[in-house]
Amino acid sequence: MPYGIDFAQGVSGRFTNGRTTVDVLAQLLGFPNYIPPYARTSGAALLRGVNYASGAAGIRDETGDNLGDHFSMNQQVENFGRTVQQMRRFFRQNDNALADYLSKCIFYSGMGSNDYLNNYFMPSFYATSSYYSPKTYATALLHDYSRQLTQLYELGARKVVVSTVGQIGCIPYELARSNGNGNGSRCNEIINKAIVIFNSGLRKLVDQFNKGQLPGAKFVYMNLYESSKSIIRNAAAYGFEVLDKGCCGVGRNNGQITCLPLQVPCDDRTKYFFWDAFHPTEVANIILAKTSFCSKSRSDVYPINIQKLAML
Repeated sequence: MPYGIDFAQGVSGRFTNGRTTVDVLAQLLGFPNYIPPYARTSGAALLRGVNYASGAAGIRDETGDNLGDHFSMNQQVENFGRTVQQMRRFFRQNDNALADYLSKCIFYSGMGSNDYLNNYFMPSFYATSSYYSPKTYATALLHDYSRQLTQLYELGARKVVVSTVGQIGCIPYELARSNGNGNGSRCNEIINKAIVIFNSGLRKLVDQFNKGQLPGAKFVYMNLYESSKSIIRNAAAYGFEVLDKGCCGVGRNNGQITCLPLQVPCDDRTKYFFWDAFHPTEVANIILAKTSFCSKSRSDVYPINIQKLAML
């Protein structure tokens, strides 16, 4: 606590007060239960979905080392490979039947944020920014990410949602460290511009996968960067009153230190877009999930929304 203060089961390993975007998407897709973590899932339960997420993880293996142990994307893909091997016995070693089953599953991958927050823009701990420009770093990330997503495909993934990196330059953590850029923006636009380069490359990668590079695959580009910008522009319509501070945290913008154990958060979480220095509140996650699930706008989700993906 206070993480999970609004989550039915209490503290849950989620970096928010309640449900994550993926939790809400799973509910919209009709899943009766939350997707369980890989570390505690085995046997027939594997057939109902597994969560491989790991706090601070990135596309690059070293990303997040400043925050302790974690499973990088490479390791998460390896864990999925182990899952596929375990699942084979439920299909009596019939690889065609297993492939057909996996082709109906929806995979969600939201990577890249930590590769910027807890790597590239942390020069005191990582040297990455000294030998990569924002453009060459995005290229390197996308090269690795393309390989990882291709490995998922080779293991059986066919319906894959990939989300963009959000407006990191506008989170309370960065606002607490920035006085703006002299251009009228309170956000750190140097960071945001670097993120846009990565996101643009990710959309092109989705196009490549969909246009024959990975036959039979359907990738969906979930544009959290643009969706969150739209929500913040129309904050009052969604009931948000506080956009620059965490509901819970310490220091300027509640962003210098994230929520402390047993700290008392803000009373009305529905009025805050950010829960802590980095992450959205549950109500923001609900809006973002519903947008990507059924939006008809290609600026939110491309080339189709997640509801249509599920129908394929």
